[in-house]
Amino acid sequence: MTDKIQFNHVSKVFTIRDSNERKNGIKEFTAINNVHFSVKAGEFLTLVGPSGCGKSTLLDLLGGLTKPTSGQILIDGKPIEGPGLDRGIVFQQYALFPWKTAKGNIEFGLEAKGIPKKERTEIARHFLALVGLSGFEERYPHELSGGMKQRIAIARSLAYEPDVLLMDEPFAALDAQTRETLQTELLRIWEKTKKTIIFITHGIDEAVYLGERIAVMTSRPGSIKQMIQNPIHSRNLDEDIRSTPGFAQARHHIWDLLREEVHQSQAFERKNETA
Repeated sequence: MTDKIQFNHVSKVFTIRDSNERKNGIKEFTAINNVHFSVKAGEFLTLVGPSGCGKSTLLDLLGGLTKPTSGQILIDGKPIEGPGLDRGIVFQQYALFPWKTAKGNIEFGLEAKGIPKKERTEIARHFLALVGLSGFEERYPHELSGGMKQRIAIARSLAYEPDVLLMDEPFAALDAQTRETLQTELLRIWEKTKKTIIFITHGIDEAVYLGERIAVMTSRPGSIKQMIQNPIHSRNLDEDIRSTPGFAQARHHIWDLLREEVHQSQAFERKNETA
């Protein structure tokens, strides 16, 4: 299987205001440092790390929303030059247009691509069915639950057939039951579409449940501490793997890797609060 995405020694430095300076002081802040890894075509990779470790910065770079300070990110061997329809992004906030129906939200990107109305409708209905929302075509966002809105957001990102799906803590705002349901639904969708997925999360359980591989990040500046091949990823989706010994072992291993990073992140935050 070929590499779909390559991070080649990528660093990102921001210029920020220095709160210790009285007037117009600025300083440099390194969000991620020397990130180097690849993702295979069709792979489901989860990224987990402490708060502020640069997970979202990585996704912004992949989405072409910002550029690396050094290093290079390649998709299919070509450098990312900016946003593109080869990448779909799903954020924690649903970002649906409140004046458009579920079908209208999904059709939005298709309309921008110049796809005819009849074909747009067929595509939107197909992806509504894929996320389990057939019959909700004409509902507006205020008529949908949080879980339904996130399904629409996923369907909208899939509808214009991106090669890569980037997901930034998309289930974090949902209740536990809805979150677990959508995790399973996302795996079903992935098995049907075989999209390359990079999924950012704070949750160790979520990282283990979803990822074929799990990238554990260090505290700031963020880098890849370890890549873990998930031993429990190949399984029947109807099986309750969260209660199995293998799941517990994988979770414990990741927490061992993260514990020191979380403590360092908390110490950094306390230092800044008292500065």
